Amino acid sequence: MVSRDLLKALAVTCELTRTSLSEDAARVMAADLSRYPEEQVLGALTRCRREIRNHLTVADVVARIDDGRPGPEQAWAMLPKSEAETVVWTDEMAQAYGVAAPLIREGDLIAARMAFLETYRKIVLDARDRAQPPHWTPSLGTDPSLREGALTEAVRLGRLPAAQAQALLPNFEPPAPSVLLMIESKD
Repeated sequence: MVSRDLLKALAVTCELTRTSLSEDAARVMAADLSRYPEEQVLGALTRCRREIRNHLTVADVVARIDDGRPGPEQAWAMLPKSEAETVVWTDEMAQAYGVAAPLIREGDLIAARMAFLETYRKIVLDARDRAQPPHWTPSLGTDPSLREGALTEAVRLGRLPAAQAQALLPNFEPPAPSVLLMIESKD
């Protein structure tokens, strides 16, 4: 069921992006978007109103859904710089890293970055198109002293449950809840 708020936001966004839709097309677009959490769609429509000048598409909205996955540049920056580092990453980051890794080993960081970004964008768009939420998983580096920081940060950001981090690090102490995260979860 499509909410009135979503329908209103879609109508306003269409008007501001000079998009003319028949009633049937608007109904189909709203139904397509109703597969996603409404709060994320409303946020994406807000971004569309600010960024798109002409002709709104479902793909425009889906591409702007903030589902917790990092953007392409942020995802690239989060990648481990060596096998010693531990990383907590999404399945899409891991897949795109697999494409870039041979180029990284060859020392061609520019080509590696380009390959990662292109692959990551495609994979994330596909996952979002399927309304698949992000799945975060740790990849433990070879240096045990670097694990705690990465796992603590992932727990603090809600990317990993504390129990999973404790299973990987027997002496793991969960971080205190973030005031910011507590405020966000109440909204």
